[in-house]
Amino acid sequence: KYSALKQASGPINVYPIKQDLMRRTGLYRRAWQLGNSKFPSLKNDSVLQHRDESDGRPFATDFAFSRFLTPFLHRLEGWAVFMDCDMYFRSDPLELFEKYNDPKYAMYCVKHDHTQASEEKYKMYGNEQYQYPRKNWSSFVMYNCGHEAHKYLTVDDVSTKTGRWLHNFMWIEDYARENGFHFDDLVGELPEEWNWLDGHSLTDIEAKNVHFTRGGPWFRGQVWEPLDQKSEMYAKEWEAMRDEKF
Repeated sequence: KYSALKQASGPINVYPIKQDLMRRTGLYRRAWQLGNSKFPSLKNDSVLQHRDESDGRPFATDFAFSRFLTPFLHRLEGWAVFMDCDMYFRSDPLELFEKYNDPKYAMYCVKHDHTQASEEKYKMYGNEQYQYPRKNWSSFVMYNCGHEAHKYLTVDDVSTKTGRWLHNFMWIEDYARENGFHFDDLVGELPEEWNWLDGHSLTDIEAKNVHFTRGGPWFRGQVWEPLDQKSEMYAKEWEAMRDEKF
């Protein structure tokens, strides 16, 4: 939030999607359980992994699934950006709204290609890395909340569909198939600089939004260390911003 407000050239609203609030308001009821396996890389061995009851897979954050409520939280109108919490802006987030607003698209995202198996076994909080189609697409999404495709997603789907169905945006696939479109006709592509992945994106890309998907400088010495000079530079920028805030 701090980086978005700091970099924005004008007014911008930033809100966390808090799972407990979503549950109290009846928007979210997805079941989960505390798994019986420890986070493999954290020094605190009392921390257990959370597992989703729908597909039995571990998940790292409280908004792993509730993120897909974004169009509903924006009242199915206008444009809204969802971003993971392990990111920070290096440039003006309002540029997104100025440049990427074609109404034919249901959403925009960086279309990362993870067809090559990752050498990283773990990600944030020590959760295991899984490879799946459109991996990391859902970590930074600009939603056209009023697009007809989002009528193929319901609040109930967010609580009942599998993680793969949600993270692959299968409701957009369904809308495309029934209305004579291809998925890519409905999903615009953002340049990779808007979701620069630590450990994956090329270092010659000048990031506008940095994503510490492997962990981050807040986990130095535990599950994260910089892999190269670019990662170290971005880590120091994040640390400087943290020190400004606090």
